[in-house]
Amino acid sequence: AAVPHEAPHPVSAGSSRARRILVVDDNTDAAEMLAELLRMDGHDVRTAASGPDALAVVATFQPQVAFLDIGLPGMSGYELAQRLRAEPRLEGLTLVAVTGWGQDEDRRQSREAGLDHHLTKPVDPREVQALVAQTPG
Repeated sequence: AAVPHEAPHPVSAGSSRARRILVVDDNTDAAEMLAELLRMDGHDVRTAASGPDALAVVATFQPQVAFLDIGLPGMSGYELAQRLRAEPRLEGLTLVAVTGWGQDEDRRQSREAGLDHHLTKPVDPREVQALVAQTPG
């Protein structure tokens, strides 16, 4: 069933590729930097500082892409990814790990938790933009 959308937000040229994006990071500076980069591209971005905060945000905001810090307090990004994957209305959500850990083992854990992509901090803005551009609109 289609979910009614809120009033459209003004977006820059290329609004056809604007996405609803969630950024979850307990480092608020890191979250805001990534969110600002995405907003400059015309995306509708929300931020959260923890797993429970993120779950509260998705209760009213249906992101198409979520960037999840893995080292979150209380509930890891892996656990959060599994919780988001369990939400039927978030079907099709693209999940991206954003972490300081980039070993093969970390990437394997990301895949097992249902994450689609694994970015290592500091993230390359061009990599983030390319990744968002290739997600379904």
